[in-house]
Amino acid sequence: MDGTQTPIAISPVDGDTASKLKPIDDPGAASGPHSRGFTGATVMITGGTGSFGSTILKHFLTLPVAEVRVVSRDEKKQDEQRRCFADGRIKHYVADVRDFRAMESVTRGVDFIYHAAALKQVPSCEFHPMEAVNTNVVGTHNVLDAAIRSGVQRVVCLSTDKAVYPINAMGMSKALMEKVMVAKSRVAEGSRTVIAGTRYGNVLASRGSVVPLFMSQVRRGQAITLTDPEMTRFVMTLDEAVSLCLNAFQFGENGDLFVRKVPAITLEKLTRAILQVMERPEHPIRVIGPRHGEKHFETLLSREEMGVAEDAGDHFRIPPDNRTLNYDAYFSEGKQRVSRLDDFNSQNARLLEVSEMAEILAELPYVQSFLRGGEPDAI
Repeated sequence: MDGTQTPIAISPVDGDTASKLKPIDDPGAASGPHSRGFTGATVMITGGTGSFGSTILKHFLTLPVAEVRVVSRDEKKQDEQRRCFADGRIKHYVADVRDFRAMESVTRGVDFIYHAAALKQVPSCEFHPMEAVNTNVVGTHNVLDAAIRSGVQRVVCLSTDKAVYPINAMGMSKALMEKVMVAKSRVAEGSRTVIAGTRYGNVLASRGSVVPLFMSQVRRGQAITLTDPEMTRFVMTLDEAVSLCLNAFQFGENGDLFVRKVPAITLEKLTRAILQVMERPEHPIRVIGPRHGEKHFETLLSREEMGVAEDAGDHFRIPPDNRTLNYDAYFSEGKQRVSRLDDFNSQNARLLEVSEMAEILAELPYVQSFLRGGEPDAI
């Protein structure tokens, strides 16, 4: 590896792979590729008042859906969201994914579920690991069990690059969430329900991310608090994240995991790009060291997953491991190809330069609003 990009990051779509990806069949739906199947549908979003849940809600409201059920525990955010959108198709439910009976009740009559509810802040999960397990693992089990019982057509579960080779409680709980997703997809075989997942890195300007933090620190005249200049992270825009979610909805089969091919950047270059956009290149930076549970780099696909990944152009599709409890498959039979592969991580992905990152940042609505003097909420 030369440290610049993975060998399959520019691979063309394989014909056999493309033929396996079949969209939802709805001949009466609208013609757009991401509206097929959603005409007259009832969509449910768990964690629908969170950063990504709110974003996917905006997109679903552009489709001809009949109803969008927003499920979350935060009644204040629900009220704010109700006032913001003022769309009669939105129905808010105060419910916790940890409560199976609540999930069983709210999934009745639902066609599609986007499962975004999660505890995702690394430090808080480090100090409260059982809370992470109860929400990210048990909560996912409850949502999927309820979806199968209610005959939901498709469920997409949201995961993170921290689930690959996890070293912190948040990543470990998300890795277990993925295992629950695959296990439940086996249960769903032969039923009406298809369960798939997405995995991605950092969404730029999302709630709790460094872009809003760093820009606010600059505005307040505070030094930017940088953990480690050489740390690398995958970065993607909201449009890319939404596109990945819709690909999973449209093309996912039981147990599939969709991973978008995205570039990465060092935290130092990301910081310099933010200062360039803000026209404050000399603003002070203070290196504070890694937080609890932080990794030096993140991985989107493990070496083992690279051995089975199917290239679908701008993303990978990873089919589930459907081996049975046949112990020879674990102890006697191996896969030689895996030993010759590398994983897909933020060190060997294509690394963005400061100018490239600055161009991306300048196009973000959050950044544009901030530079006009506003105080926008992170998405």
